[in-house]
Amino acid sequence: MTSAAVQVRAIRGMADIDEGLAALAIADPRLSRVIEAAGPVPLRLSEPGFSGLASIIVSQMVSRASADAIWGRITAAGPVTAATYLAHEPDIVARFGLSRAKASTLLSLAAAIEAGHFDLDAIPTLEAKQALQLMTALPGIGPWTAEVYLMFCGGHADLFPVGDVALQAAVAHAFGLAERPAPRALAEMAQGWQPWRAVAARLFWAYYGACMRRNVTPIA
Repeated sequence: MTSAAVQVRAIRGMADIDEGLAALAIADPRLSRVIEAAGPVPLRLSEPGFSGLASIIVSQMVSRASADAIWGRITAAGPVTAATYLAHEPDIVARFGLSRAKASTLLSLAAAIEAGHFDLDAIPTLEAKQALQLMTALPGIGPWTAEVYLMFCGGHADLFPVGDVALQAAVAHAFGLAERPAPRALAEMAQGWQPWRAVAARLFWAYYGACMRRNVTPIA
């Protein structure tokens, strides 16, 4: 993987979340009542690397409780690194409870990292478009997974995973829409939340949790 790192706006602490929320309330006054209803908006940052991306892959399309249970079995088996994952015997991996697709994705990811074909640690330093292209070229890594990794492990401030069903539902509920906005419509709406779209996403996940009493944030 050859690429040049660039300076990207980053979320590193709660001060950045607070700054983003204040800017969003000014840019889109409708968000002021969303901020009030959502309550605290968590930072939720993890270290970049295999473990961070693996936890996101595990959480995709399953409940938070199921993801936590699977992740608990994976971490109980030893340090979550590319090398240790490759070293697990097939019967150990089978006990994790992963779907066949997710098990294959993690195996391919670990192999690419260990072979030196993919530098996951460097990905967060890249401009978002390039980082997303590199990540989604990997087997089993789709746009949602790549975007969430850049947001929560890389601290990218200006991404909004428009394919996330919970975000679609939260926006529809908050704005009184008759149905969930399609990804394209949500992307157009989110343009007005630049350059803090990742804070807007955190806000709407928090809003969903507060209003629907269900934690759907894709990382613990």
